[in-house]
Amino acid sequence: MKELSRRTLIVLIVLAILIGAGAFSFGVTWGYAKRIHADTISQVFGERAVQAPDIDLTPLWEAWDLIDEKYVFPDKPDNQTRLLGAISGLVGSVPDPYTGFLPPEEASVFEEDINGNFGGVGIEISTRGGVLTVVAPLKGSPGESAGLQPGDAIIEVDGETTSGLNVDQAASRIRGEIGTNVTLTVFREAEDIAEIGETFEVTITRGNIEIPTINFYQSGEAYVVELYNFGAQSPTLFEGALNDFKKSGLDNLLIDLRGNPGGFLEASIEMASLFLSEGKVIVREDMGEGREEVVHRSKGYDFFDRTPEIIILVDGGSASASEILAAALQEHGLATVVGERTFGKGSVQELVPLTRDTFVKITIARWLTPDGRSIEENGVKIDVPIEREDDGSIQLQKALDLFN
Repeated sequence: MKELSRRTLIVLIVLAILIGAGAFSFGVTWGYAKRIHADTISQVFGERAVQAPDIDLTPLWEAWDLIDEKYVFPDKPDNQTRLLGAISGLVGSVPDPYTGFLPPEEASVFEEDINGNFGGVGIEISTRGGVLTVVAPLKGSPGESAGLQPGDAIIEVDGETTSGLNVDQAASRIRGEIGTNVTLTVFREAEDIAEIGETFEVTITRGNIEIPTINFYQSGEAYVVELYNFGAQSPTLFEGALNDFKKSGLDNLLIDLRGNPGGFLEASIEMASLFLSEGKVIVREDMGEGREEVVHRSKGYDFFDRTPEIIILVDGGSASASEILAAALQEHGLATVVGERTFGKGSVQELVPLTRDTFVKITIARWLTPDGRSIEENGVKIDVPIEREDDGSIQLQKALDLFN
């Protein structure tokens, strides 16, 4: 990854990391950090004689020396490897699945995710209750073709357990050379809570994953905009779709956010500003105790002379920026949210480079709806529940029928 020339602040929304398997939406801040050199370990941990005010680092150095003095096998880790392991353990002590250390291999995967073009199976993953979980398969991806669904638990990758893996580590395992196969062992809950779910294996051929953005069309007396992510170009494409909607002369607009894992926070603000008057609250960032809340407001683009009737269709794969847009329009009385419970993940991460090829990704804030409600784990409030059936077309039709 290129060395940053200045400190920049790019806030994205994290909802989960997309693996090549998919790429995911994060709230991320890029920042500087001192480079760490393996030959000057003391710069990281301090001289042995100098102790932090509230901790004794002696056990750390004793463990370091034990490797030198006692380890019997010839594959003794060098200083750089030990240093990265120590940092990983330190960051891993934080009880948050979205905070983690990215060593060179995982940092490379992360960079591919951000660029939005990579090899994999085309699914977004996260952890829920410590279990590796599918957020949503990307439209047209190998993962979608294989039948993976939001909420599927991935318990093994090529016969190796995913227990204890963070999202970045799991992404590295699922990725691979285009054209090769990966076998996932999946647990899927039964639709009837009285029944036991099923465990099955699915073998997927990895492909080149390009994240789709948008599709729009007229359906009867309504206009449908299917938005698949909140990328850098999404606001421009979304505005183009709304221009077509205005030209159609229709009054009903359905925004389909099913399977949309989110993306750039700024993209959701730009889109919401097409509907909301200037100054209206779109999303709040809770920075934690003792820190001032950050409020993001509409830029008031006054796109519509008269606001259309809006329905937003969501499901368990709708996360992050999707939840921001849906909640903002809903709480300001402009949209009805229908479908199934959304993913319920809203946090912002700071991505700090430690060296040229390693990073720490740490959660620094959580986002709240305009009314101050957290969607963490609970998701966006559903006004009209509509369960998904078959390929989702029946669910879409039921949502369209609500206009009548």
